[in-house]
Amino acid sequence: MGIIGIPCAPEVDDVHKSVYTTSVNTPPLKSEVQLYQWLREKLLDRFPEADDETVRDTLEGITDLHEIIAAIIRSALIDEALHKGLRSRLDDMKTRLARIEERGDKKRQLALEAMAEVGLKKLEQPDFTASARAGSPSLVIVKEEAIPNSYWLPQPPKLDRQSLLAELKRGSAIPGTQLSNPRPTLSVRTK
Repeated sequence: MGIIGIPCAPEVDDVHKSVYTTSVNTPPLKSEVQLYQWLREKLLDRFPEADDETVRDTLEGITDLHEIIAAIIRSALIDEALHKGLRSRLDDMKTRLARIEERGDKKRQLALEAMAEVGLKKLEQPDFTASARAGSPSLVIVKEEAIPNSYWLPQPPKLDRQSLLAELKRGSAIPGTQLSNPRPTLSVRTK
């Protein structure tokens, strides 16, 4: 039996089989979309009086398109959750890294101060040798605007894309810019 209780024409079964036996290079979604479109066309040819809801319900029952799309969305939701979790973990690890770096700096400073206080210039141990010596002076900017231009590095100009977008959305005409056509987006709410 075929669609809506009527035996299928041989070509429907042949196409259905051929779509599912396509090479591994063809994504299942693309094949299923092609099958869905082909079956929809055949249904409308054979049953021109069928309403849209009946055609959609029939196609949902005889194809796997809805299940494949649902599986892709579920996979995207998992990827998004992993992304969020990893980003959070990375942020935590960066914070921890900064704390460890600061802790190491404080311990070095503590050791240096203790060595200086007792006049110890060198500390030899089996696994390291520490030497207290004068450091190099570092740069301190006192008044930035007084520094001559020859010490400034030229910076390439950078577009303020947010301001451009806001102005274009308000209806301004800005040479060299335009708004793109809106792209469809997929909104997914989880329960």
